[in-house]
Amino acid sequence: MKIISKGKTKAVILSIRKEFMYQDLPKIGLLGGGQLGRMLLQAGIDLDFQISCLDPDPEAPCHRLAYEFTQGSFQDFDTVYQFGQSQDLISIEIEHVNIDALEKLASEGKQVYPQPHLLRMIQDKRTQKQFFQQYGFPTADFRLIESREEIHQHLDFLPAYQKLGKGGYDGKGVQLISNASQIAEGFDAPGLLEKAVDFEKELAVIVARNIHGEVKAFPAVEMVFHPVQNLVEFLISPAAISKEIEAQAVDIATRLIQEMKMVGLLAVEMFLTKEGQVLINEIAPRPHNSGHQTIRANATSQYEQHLRAIAGLPLGDTSTTVFAGMLNLLGEAGYTGKVKYAGLSEALAIPGVYPFLYGKKITKPFRKMGHVSIIGDSREVVEEKANQVRKIIRVIS
Repeated sequence: MKIISKGKTKAVILSIRKEFMYQDLPKIGLLGGGQLGRMLLQAGIDLDFQISCLDPDPEAPCHRLAYEFTQGSFQDFDTVYQFGQSQDLISIEIEHVNIDALEKLASEGKQVYPQPHLLRMIQDKRTQKQFFQQYGFPTADFRLIESREEIHQHLDFLPAYQKLGKGGYDGKGVQLISNASQIAEGFDAPGLLEKAVDFEKELAVIVARNIHGEVKAFPAVEMVFHPVQNLVEFLISPAAISKEIEAQAVDIATRLIQEMKMVGLLAVEMFLTKEGQVLINEIAPRPHNSGHQTIRANATSQYEQHLRAIAGLPLGDTSTTVFAGMLNLLGEAGYTGKVKYAGLSEALAIPGVYPFLYGKKITKPFRKMGHVSIIGDSREVVEEKANQVRKIIRVIS
Protein backbone atom coordinates (compact mmCIF):
# COMPACT_ATOMS: atom_id res chain seq x y z
CA MET A 1 0.00 0.00 0.00
CA LYS A 2 1.42 3.39 -1.06
CA ILE A 3 1.32 6.16 1.54
CA ILE A 4 0.59 9.63 0.09
CA SER A 5 1.85 12.63 2.05
CA LYS A 6 -0.56 15.30 3.16
CA GLY A 7 0.91 17.72 0.64
CA LYS A 8 0.44 15.31 -2.25
CA THR A 9 -3.03 14.39 -1.06
CA LYS A 10 -3.97 18.05 -1.07
CA ALA A 11 -2.68 18.41 -4.63
CA VAL A 12 -4.74 15.40 -5.75
CA ILE A 13 -7.86 16.77 -4.12
CA LEU A 14 -7.39 20.15 -5.77
CA SER A 15 -6.90 18.59 -9.20
CA ILE A 16 -10.09 16.54 -8.82
CA ARG A 17 -11.94 19.66 -7.73
CA LYS A 18 -10.86 21.60 -10.80
CA GLU A 19 -11.57 18.75 -13.21
CA PHE A 20 -14.99 17.60 -12.07
CA MET A 21 -16.74 20.57 -10.47
CA TYR A 22 -18.47 23.58 -12.03
CA GLN A 23 -19.52 21.84 -15.25
CA ASP A 24 -22.84 23.69 -15.44
CA LEU A 25 -21.95 27.09 -14.00
CA PRO A 26 -19.58 29.61 -15.58
CA LYS A 27 -16.16 30.35 -14.15
CA ILE A 28 -16.50 33.92 -12.93
CA GLY A 29 -13.66 36.44 -12.86
CA LEU A 30 -14.32 39.36 -10.52
CA LEU A 31 -12.51 42.65 -10.97
CA GLY A 32 -11.96 43.84 -7.42
CA GLY A 33 -11.35 41.97 -4.21
CA GLY A 34 -12.82 44.29 -1.58
CA GLN A 35 -15.68 43.86 0.87
CA LEU A 36 -18.36 43.69 -1.84
CA GLY A 37 -16.40 40.93 -3.53
CA ARG A 38 -16.03 39.15 -0.19
CA MET A 39 -19.80 39.06 0.27
CA LEU A 40 -20.26 37.95 -3.36
CA LEU A 41 -17.90 35.05 -2.69
CA GLN A 42 -19.82 34.09 0.43
CA ALA A 43 -23.09 34.07 -1.54
CA GLY A 44 -21.43 32.12 -4.35
CA ILE A 45 -20.45 29.27 -2.04
CA ASP A 46 -24.08 28.19 -1.65
CA LEU A 47 -24.48 27.84 -5.42
CA ASP A 48 -20.96 26.37 -5.84
CA PHE A 49 -19.71 29.10 -8.13
CA GLN A 50 -16.02 29.22 -8.99
CA ILE A 51 -15.12 32.88 -8.51
CA SER A 52 -11.61 34.23 -8.98
CA CYS A 53 -10.59 37.78 -8.05
CA LEU A 54 -8.17 40.40 -9.33
CA ASP A 55 -7.07 43.16 -6.96
CA PRO A 56 -3.92 45.27 -6.49
CA ASP A 57 -3.84 44.67 -2.73
CA PRO A 58 -2.27 41.30 -1.81
CA GLU A 59 -4.18 41.44 1.50
CA ALA A 60 -7.54 42.41 -0.04
CA PRO A 61 -10.62 41.05 1.77
CA CYS A 62 -11.09 38.40 -0.95
CA HIS A 63 -7.53 37.07 -1.02
CA ARG A 64 -8.19 34.04 1.20
CA LEU A 65 -11.69 33.24 -0.04
CA ALA A 66 -11.41 33.41 -3.82
CA TYR A 67 -11.05 30.24 -5.89
CA GLU A 68 -7.98 31.92 -7.32
CA PHE A 69 -6.65 35.33 -6.30
CA THR A 70 -4.51 37.40 -8.66
CA GLN A 71 -2.63 40.44 -7.44
CA GLY A 72 -2.66 43.09 -10.12
CA SER A 73 -4.28 46.32 -11.24
CA PHE A 74 -7.86 46.13 -12.51
CA GLN A 75 -7.13 49.41 -14.30
CA ASP A 76 -4.27 48.01 -16.41
CA PHE A 77 -5.25 46.76 -19.89
CA ASP A 78 -2.89 43.77 -20.11
CA THR A 79 -3.59 42.62 -16.55
CA VAL A 80 -7.37 42.70 -17.00
CA TYR A 81 -7.21 41.10 -20.44
CA GLN A 82 -4.99 38.23 -19.32
CA PHE A 83 -7.07 37.66 -16.20
CA GLY A 84 -10.28 37.57 -18.22
CA GLN A 85 -8.98 35.09 -20.80
CA SER A 86 -9.13 32.22 -18.30
CA GLN A 87 -12.72 33.02 -17.25
CA ASP A 88 -16.10 32.27 -18.81
CA LEU A 89 -17.73 35.39 -17.41
CA ILE A 90 -16.25 38.63 -16.08
CA SER A 91 -17.98 40.92 -13.59
CA ILE A 92 -17.04 43.73 -11.22
CA GLU A 93 -17.30 44.86 -7.62
CA ILE A 94 -15.98 48.34 -8.46
CA GLU A 95 -16.68 50.29 -11.66
CA HIS A 96 -13.29 52.01 -11.97
CA VAL A 97 -11.78 49.28 -14.15
CA ASN A 98 -10.15 49.12 -17.59
CA ILE A 99 -13.03 49.26 -20.07
CA ASP A 100 -10.87 48.78 -23.18
CA ALA A 101 -9.76 45.36 -21.96
CA LEU A 102 -13.35 44.36 -21.15
CA GLU A 103 -14.52 45.44 -24.60
CA LYS A 104 -11.81 43.33 -26.23
CA LEU A 105 -12.74 40.32 -24.10
CA ALA A 106 -16.41 40.78 -25.02
CA SER A 107 -15.52 41.03 -28.72
CA GLU A 108 -13.76 37.67 -28.40
CA GLY A 109 -16.83 35.97 -26.98
CA LYS A 110 -16.40 36.37 -23.24
CA GLN A 111 -19.50 37.27 -21.27
CA VAL A 112 -18.93 40.61 -19.53
CA TYR A 113 -21.66 41.82 -17.16
CA PRO A 114 -22.45 44.62 -16.64
CA GLN A 115 -21.75 45.35 -20.29
CA PRO A 116 -18.60 47.41 -20.97
CA HIS A 117 -20.36 50.27 -22.79
CA LEU A 118 -22.61 50.78 -19.77
CA LEU A 119 -19.63 50.79 -17.42
CA ARG A 120 -18.01 53.42 -19.62
CA MET A 121 -21.11 55.60 -19.36
CA ILE A 122 -21.44 55.14 -15.59
CA GLN A 123 -17.74 55.79 -14.91
CA ASP A 124 -18.27 59.45 -15.78
CA LYS A 125 -20.93 61.21 -13.74
CA ARG A 126 -21.35 63.69 -16.61
CA THR A 127 -22.46 61.00 -19.05
CA GLN A 128 -24.65 59.46 -16.33
CA LYS A 129 -26.54 62.72 -15.96
CA GLN A 130 -26.80 63.21 -19.70
CA PHE A 131 -28.24 59.70 -20.04
CA PHE A 132 -30.92 60.46 -17.44
CA GLN A 133 -31.75 63.69 -19.24
CA GLN A 134 -31.81 62.12 -22.72
CA TYR A 135 -34.21 59.34 -21.72
CA GLY A 136 -36.50 61.45 -19.54
CA PHE A 137 -35.53 60.18 -16.09
CA PRO A 138 -36.05 62.70 -13.28
CA THR A 139 -32.81 64.13 -11.89
CA ALA A 140 -31.58 67.38 -10.34
CA ASP A 141 -30.64 70.18 -12.73
CA PHE A 142 -26.96 70.29 -13.62
CA ARG A 143 -24.26 72.14 -15.54
CA LEU A 144 -21.23 70.52 -17.17
CA ILE A 145 -17.90 72.19 -16.42
CA GLU A 146 -14.32 71.57 -17.51
CA SER A 147 -12.44 73.36 -14.75
CA ARG A 148 -12.73 75.13 -11.42
CA GLU A 149 -12.55 78.50 -13.17
CA GLU A 150 -15.75 77.73 -15.09
CA ILE A 151 -17.74 77.74 -11.86
CA HIS A 152 -17.53 81.55 -11.99
CA GLN A 153 -19.76 81.38 -15.07
CA HIS A 154 -22.54 79.73 -13.04
CA LEU A 155 -22.80 81.90 -9.94
CA ASP A 156 -26.57 82.14 -10.41
CA PHE A 157 -26.71 78.33 -10.19
CA LEU A 158 -25.21 78.16 -6.67
CA PRO A 159 -25.55 76.56 -4.17
CA ALA A 160 -24.59 73.40 -6.02
CA TYR A 161 -22.57 70.27 -5.52
CA GLN A 162 -19.44 70.05 -7.61
CA LYS A 163 -18.79 66.45 -8.65
CA LEU A 164 -15.73 65.12 -10.39
CA GLY A 165 -16.64 63.45 -13.66
CA LYS A 166 -14.34 60.48 -13.06
CA GLY A 167 -12.68 58.84 -10.11
CA GLY A 168 -14.91 59.90 -7.25
CA TYR A 169 -16.65 57.36 -5.04
CA ASP A 170 -17.48 56.72 -1.37
CA GLY A 171 -17.89 60.43 -0.76
CA LYS A 172 -14.67 61.42 -2.53
CA GLY A 173 -14.90 63.85 -5.43
CA VAL A 174 -18.02 65.64 -4.17
CA GLN A 175 -18.24 68.99 -2.38
CA LEU A 176 -20.74 71.75 -1.82
CA ILE A 177 -20.05 75.14 -3.41
CA SER A 178 -22.45 77.55 -1.73
CA ASN A 179 -21.08 80.87 -2.98
CA ALA A 180 -18.27 82.50 -4.96
CA SER A 181 -15.92 82.57 -1.97
CA GLN A 182 -15.78 78.75 -1.95
CA ILE A 183 -14.86 78.31 -5.61
CA ALA A 184 -11.13 78.36 -4.83
CA GLU A 185 -11.65 75.18 -2.80
CA GLY A 186 -13.26 73.37 -5.75
CA PHE A 187 -11.82 70.63 -7.94
CA ASP A 188 -9.83 71.81 -10.94
CA ALA A 189 -10.92 69.01 -13.26
CA PRO A 190 -13.79 68.13 -15.62
CA GLY A 191 -17.03 67.48 -13.80
CA LEU A 192 -20.43 68.97 -13.18
CA LEU A 193 -22.36 71.26 -10.91
CA GLU A 194 -25.54 69.69 -9.58
CA LYS A 195 -28.18 71.96 -8.13
CA ALA A 196 -28.48 71.45 -4.38
CA VAL A 197 -31.84 69.76 -3.74
CA ASP A 198 -33.93 70.59 -0.69
CA PHE A 199 -34.84 66.97 -0.04
CA GLU A 200 -36.94 65.24 2.59
CA LYS A 201 -35.13 61.89 2.46
CA GLU A 202 -32.45 60.02 0.55
CA LEU A 203 -33.66 56.71 -0.81
CA ALA A 204 -32.12 53.80 -2.70
CA VAL A 205 -33.62 51.02 -4.79
CA ILE A 206 -31.57 48.04 -5.93
CA VAL A 207 -32.83 46.32 -9.06
CA ALA A 208 -31.56 43.32 -11.02
CA ARG A 209 -31.96 42.16 -14.60
CA ASN A 210 -30.75 38.79 -15.87
CA ILE A 211 -29.61 37.82 -19.35
CA HIS A 212 -33.17 36.72 -20.23
CA GLY A 213 -34.62 40.15 -19.45
CA GLU A 214 -36.26 39.21 -16.15
CA VAL A 215 -36.29 42.20 -13.76
CA LYS A 216 -36.86 42.35 -10.00
CA ALA A 217 -36.42 45.27 -7.59
CA PHE A 218 -35.83 45.29 -3.86
CA PRO A 219 -38.05 47.56 -1.73
CA ALA A 220 -36.75 51.09 -1.22
CA VAL A 221 -34.49 51.81 1.75
CA GLU A 222 -33.85 55.09 3.54
CA MET A 223 -30.30 56.38 3.97
CA VAL A 224 -28.59 58.78 6.35
CA PHE A 225 -25.16 60.05 5.29
CA HIS A 226 -22.15 60.93 7.43
CA PRO A 227 -22.14 64.77 7.66
CA VAL A 228 -18.41 65.05 6.87
CA GLN A 229 -17.38 62.02 4.83
CA ASN A 230 -20.55 61.75 2.66
CA LEU A 231 -20.68 57.99 3.29
CA VAL A 232 -23.83 56.07 4.16
CA GLU A 233 -23.71 56.03 7.96
CA PHE A 234 -27.05 54.37 8.62
CA LEU A 235 -29.92 52.97 6.59
CA ILE A 236 -33.25 51.49 7.48
CA SER A 237 -35.42 49.08 5.54
CA PRO A 238 -38.10 49.40 4.43
CA ALA A 239 -38.15 53.17 3.96
CA ALA A 240 -40.85 55.11 5.82
CA ILE A 241 -42.60 56.39 2.70
CA SER A 242 -46.08 56.14 1.24
CA LYS A 243 -47.10 53.35 -1.13
CA GLU A 244 -47.26 55.93 -3.91
CA ILE A 245 -43.69 57.14 -3.33
CA GLU A 246 -42.47 53.53 -3.03
CA ALA A 247 -44.11 52.67 -6.35
CA GLN A 248 -42.60 55.77 -7.97
CA ALA A 249 -39.08 54.91 -6.76
CA VAL A 250 -39.29 51.25 -7.80
CA ASP A 251 -40.76 52.20 -11.18
CA ILE A 252 -37.88 54.60 -11.90
CA ALA A 253 -35.24 51.98 -11.04
CA THR A 254 -37.04 49.29 -13.05
CA ARG A 255 -37.46 51.46 -16.14
CA LEU A 256 -33.85 52.59 -15.90
CA ILE A 257 -32.31 49.11 -15.93
CA GLN A 258 -34.68 48.11 -18.75
CA GLU A 259 -33.75 51.18 -20.80
CA MET A 260 -30.07 50.40 -20.27
CA LYS A 261 -30.64 46.69 -21.04
CA MET A 262 -28.11 46.07 -18.33
CA VAL A 263 -27.37 42.59 -17.02
CA GLY A 264 -26.52 42.49 -13.34
CA LEU A 265 -27.38 44.56 -10.30
CA LEU A 266 -28.04 48.31 -10.38
CA ALA A 267 -28.19 50.49 -7.27
CA VAL A 268 -30.16 53.68 -7.82
CA GLU A 269 -29.65 56.43 -5.22
CA MET A 270 -32.49 58.95 -5.12
CA PHE A 271 -33.70 62.15 -3.49
CA LEU A 272 -37.27 62.49 -2.24
CA THR A 273 -38.03 66.20 -2.44
CA LYS A 274 -40.29 68.00 0.00
CA GLU A 275 -42.82 68.26 -2.83
CA GLY A 276 -42.98 64.46 -3.11
CA GLN A 277 -40.92 64.09 -6.29
CA VAL A 278 -38.34 61.32 -6.65
CA LEU A 279 -35.10 62.33 -8.40
CA ILE A 280 -32.21 60.08 -9.40
CA ASN A 281 -28.97 61.12 -7.72
CA GLU A 282 -26.40 58.56 -8.90
CA ILE A 283 -26.23 54.92 -9.94
CA ALA A 284 -23.80 52.08 -9.29
CA PRO A 285 -23.71 48.95 -11.52
CA ARG A 286 -22.87 46.45 -8.76
CA PRO A 287 -23.78 45.42 -5.23
CA HIS A 288 -24.00 48.51 -3.08
CA ASN A 289 -23.70 49.80 0.45
CA SER A 290 -27.47 50.37 0.48
CA GLY A 291 -28.09 46.63 0.12
CA HIS A 292 -25.91 45.11 2.85
CA GLN A 293 -28.93 44.43 5.08
CA THR A 294 -30.50 42.14 2.45
CA ILE A 295 -28.28 39.29 3.70
CA ARG A 296 -30.39 39.10 6.87
CA ALA A 297 -33.56 41.00 6.00
CA ASN A 298 -34.66 39.83 2.55
CA ALA A 299 -35.58 36.48 1.07
CA THR A 300 -32.65 36.83 -1.38
CA SER A 301 -29.56 38.95 -0.72
CA GLN A 302 -28.32 41.48 -3.27
CA TYR A 303 -25.15 39.40 -3.63
CA GLU A 304 -26.95 36.20 -4.54
CA GLN A 305 -29.19 38.22 -6.87
CA HIS A 306 -26.19 39.65 -8.73
CA LEU A 307 -24.79 36.15 -9.29
CA ARG A 308 -28.17 34.84 -10.41
CA ALA A 309 -28.52 37.72 -12.88
CA ILE A 310 -25.11 37.44 -14.56
CA ALA A 311 -25.25 33.62 -14.69
CA GLY A 312 -28.69 33.59 -16.34
CA LEU A 313 -30.47 31.97 -13.39
CA PRO A 314 -34.00 32.91 -12.31
CA LEU A 315 -33.98 35.95 -10.07
CA GLY A 316 -34.77 35.40 -6.40
CA ASP A 317 -37.60 36.72 -4.23
CA THR A 318 -36.72 40.26 -3.12
CA SER A 319 -39.37 40.69 -0.43
CA THR A 320 -38.42 42.12 2.94
CA THR A 321 -38.96 39.61 5.74
CA VAL A 322 -38.21 41.83 8.74
CA PHE A 323 -37.44 45.44 9.64
CA ALA A 324 -33.73 46.06 9.33
CA GLY A 325 -31.04 48.66 9.67
CA MET A 326 -27.38 48.89 8.73
CA LEU A 327 -24.53 50.79 10.37
CA ASN A 328 -21.19 51.22 8.65
CA LEU A 329 -18.18 50.56 10.85
CA LEU A 330 -15.69 53.29 9.98
CA GLY A 331 -12.20 53.70 11.33
CA GLU A 332 -12.32 56.21 14.15
CA ALA A 333 -10.62 59.57 13.76
CA GLY A 334 -7.17 59.67 15.35
CA TYR A 335 -6.44 55.96 14.89
CA THR A 336 -4.19 54.41 12.24
CA GLY A 337 -2.68 50.96 12.60
CA LYS A 338 -3.58 47.35 13.31
CA VAL A 339 -7.32 47.26 13.80
CA LYS A 340 -9.15 46.55 17.06
CA TYR A 341 -12.92 46.32 17.42
CA ALA A 342 -13.72 47.65 20.87
CA GLY A 343 -17.13 46.65 22.20
CA LEU A 344 -17.73 43.83 19.71
CA SER A 345 -18.58 41.21 22.36
CA GLU A 346 -21.03 43.56 24.06
CA ALA A 347 -22.76 44.28 20.73
CA LEU A 348 -23.00 40.57 19.86
CA ALA A 349 -24.96 40.04 23.07
CA ILE A 350 -27.84 42.13 21.69
CA PRO A 351 -30.43 39.96 19.87
CA GLY A 352 -30.74 40.78 16.19
CA VAL A 353 -27.30 42.41 15.89
CA TYR A 354 -25.01 40.91 13.23
CA PRO A 355 -21.55 42.39 12.59
CA PHE A 356 -19.85 41.79 9.24
CA LEU A 357 -16.11 42.48 9.39
CA TYR A 358 -14.23 42.89 6.12
CA GLY A 359 -10.91 41.31 7.04
CA LYS A 360 -8.93 44.54 6.66
CA LYS A 361 -5.94 44.46 8.97
CA ILE A 362 -5.15 48.18 9.06
CA THR A 363 -7.60 50.87 10.13
CA LYS A 364 -7.48 54.52 9.08
CA PRO A 365 -9.80 57.41 9.92
CA PHE A 366 -13.17 56.86 8.19
CA ARG A 367 -11.99 53.73 6.33
CA LYS A 368 -14.79 51.20 5.84
CA MET A 369 -13.86 48.29 8.09
CA GLY A 370 -17.18 46.49 8.33
CA HIS A 371 -20.86 46.99 8.93
CA VAL A 372 -23.52 45.86 11.36
CA SER A 373 -26.91 44.59 10.21
CA ILE A 374 -29.70 44.97 12.76
CA ILE A 375 -33.11 43.32 12.60
CA GLY A 376 -36.23 43.78 14.70
CA ASP A 377 -40.01 43.62 14.78
CA SER A 378 -40.47 47.32 14.09
CA ARG A 379 -38.65 50.38 12.85
CA GLU A 380 -38.53 51.74 16.41
CA VAL A 381 -36.85 48.58 17.71
CA VAL A 382 -34.25 48.69 14.94
CA GLU A 383 -33.48 52.35 15.58
CA GLU A 384 -33.15 51.73 19.33
CA LYS A 385 -30.70 48.87 18.76
CA ALA A 386 -28.77 50.95 16.24
CA ASN A 387 -28.33 53.73 18.78
CA GLN A 388 -27.01 51.17 21.27
CA VAL A 389 -24.55 49.68 18.79
CA ARG A 390 -23.37 53.11 17.65
CA LYS A 391 -22.29 53.85 21.23
CA ILE A 392 -20.75 50.42 21.86
CA ILE A 393 -18.53 49.54 18.90
CA ARG A 394 -15.42 51.59 18.16
CA VAL A 395 -12.94 50.82 15.39
CA ILE A 396 -9.53 51.74 16.83
CA SER A 397 -5.92 50.55 16.73
